[in-house]
Amino acid sequence: MRARLSAALASFFAIVAVPSAEAQNLPLAPERAAGQTVTPVFEGWYRNADGSYSLSFGYFNRNTEEVLEIPVGPHNRIEPGGPDRGQPTRFEARRHWGVFAVRVPADFGENKVVWTLVVRGQTFAIPGSLKRGWQIDALEGEAGTGNTPPRLRFGANAPEGAGPGGITSEVRAAKVGAPLPLMVWADDDGKARSSVASGGRPNVPVTLRWFKHQGPGNVTFADETPAVDTATKQASTTVTFDAPGDYILRVRANDASGVSSAGHAQCCWSNAFVKVRVTR
Repeated sequence: MRARLSAALASFFAIVAVPSAEAQNLPLAPERAAGQTVTPVFEGWYRNADGSYSLSFGYFNRNTEEVLEIPVGPHNRIEPGGPDRGQPTRFEARRHWGVFAVRVPADFGENKVVWTLVVRGQTFAIPGSLKRGWQIDALEGEAGTGNTPPRLRFGANAPEGAGPGGITSEVRAAKVGAPLPLMVWADDDGKARSSVASGGRPNVPVTLRWFKHQGPGNVTFADETPAVDTATKQASTTVTFDAPGDYILRVRANDASGVSSAGHAQCCWSNAFVKVRVTR
């Protein structure tokens, strides 16, 4: 129930965050391939095992084709504690849910974290807080099914992470033009329901998709959606960088619910982030 409520509220916030003078950018306006803006979205908050909280954020790129790059800085900042608190600098077309999370302490109280984007001369700012009614089932079992999000690891016996905040790797080293191997282990509880069944889908593997999350240049994945081996739970691909600098890659794991957009429920996907330092 909390997840469904939050998804509706997040859609509302994606609208009210837009200056009223720019009605052409509202979600119900005619779709355009390019030339439109990106709005940050607060998805909700969830409690971590150590007593801290995570504030989940996504975004809505109104373009149907154009991908925008907005480097961390005055035009892409999170405050306080920023400007960089793990937000994306690459914005794929359309709506993307739970792309990252900002962790805040147990005594965060009524404070706020604000993500600001300046796009085509327009400023969009969205606050994240621990307001009652914005709690989401990002780690706990989904109401009615007990479904929990997939679990991701960077090694067969490595620590695991789940939910929008997921898990982050140590910094890896790469060279411009040289493919870097990427391996991730993904597992799930098999409790996700199909659209017609209620008994779960235990034999449907986790599905993955890789994204560039931050970085100054272009990245190319050999396979953006590598298959997860049902026996080993492992999936692998490679990534190639065309410019030096610091990058973050994100892999999203969806469970058997088939919610490829990761938005209809907050229970059903997890992120993992790989940091890479690229040199010539």
